Amino acid sequence: MEMLSKQAGKIAKQAEEHENFINKVTHLLGVLFFGGFCFILGARPQDVRYLYCLFYVIFVPLRWIYYRYKKLHYYLLDFCYYANTIFLVMLLFYPTNEKLFLVCFSFAEGPLAWALIVWRCSLVFNSMDKIVSVFIHILPGKKLFSFAEIIVINVRDGLVLFTIRWWDPAFFEAMHQNGNSHTGSWLYAETKSYLWTWLFFVPLVAYVVWQLLYFLIVNVLREQRLLRDPEVMTSYRELSKKAQKANNMWWRLSGLLGDQNRMFMYILLQAVFTVATTALTVPIFLSYELHLTFQLLKASATVWNGGNFLIEVMPRQVILKQKKMSEMCPLVVETSLKLGEVTQSQ
Repeated sequence: MEMLSKQAGKIAKQAEEHENFINKVTHLLGVLFFGGFCFILGARPQDVRYLYCLFYVIFVPLRWIYYRYKKLHYYLLDFCYYANTIFLVMLLFYPTNEKLFLVCFSFAEGPLAWALIVWRCSLVFNSMDKIVSVFIHILPGKKLFSFAEIIVINVRDGLVLFTIRWWDPAFFEAMHQNGNSHTGSWLYAETKSYLWTWLFFVPLVAYVVWQLLYFLIVNVLREQRLLRDPEVMTSYRELSKKAQKANNMWWRLSGLLGDQNRMFMYILLQAVFTVATTALTVPIFLSYELHLTFQLLKASATVWNGGNFLIEVMPRQVILKQKKMSEMCPLVVETSLKLGEVTQSQ
């Protein structure tokens, strides 16, 4: 593990030395990937699953390498990675499991989707970190929007198939029994209580399991490691740092029970967010118009945030970087002169 960490640091450091070139390549590949994804989404929506799997197995390990060097690797324990891993398992091993599909739908169009908006994820093509952050949250929802709805074709044999939820004409008659292209077969195949169970209650149980595991790993098993190195970031540390600096609503809410209970309040606020966003997945699942509108809202939010980053944030970052480099240059020159004087005196 230590060897992997050192190698990860070496790779990340080399990448920083060629940052400008890598940003250009990232921008090119990001635009090509996004354009290709949109084409496949429209032309062959049944193949989006393969694109998603390819994205996950390539970019999540790369993100670990980058985050390990930046001391951000505990971010990979966040709920979004937990949900994406479950989604990947479903796609690869249980593609016809109706109940697991509903749980994944709830994750994708609930907490993951709303995190794009609440945490202001930005679609910036020259930043690999931002591209991966957006796709980690948006790809499961896009996939499930075009992915299979479970339809019982033959009840006696128990044959359950995934077909394209809204678009695939091959299953039009089975999916739209009343002839309305905007109504899915779920309205006829299952009861509302069934949908509430697997779109709301079961996903919340899965969320509680994740929260307990996260607390055990970060706040119990790795507590001393985190205390020894305050530079190591977790989601709680990062959000607390930003909220305190801004002195915003989240900082005031997390302090309602005192500074010593901010961690508990953070967990409570996150739980409230998860319950609220998970409840919204039921009406989204049942309505084509609402589901389509939500897809447009997510995409628009990330593009808007990306534009805001490029126009307002990035110029400030460039100025600060140049200022930092200009401050370092005199020190380098001064050090070189002193070394030269020492050499001559010898």
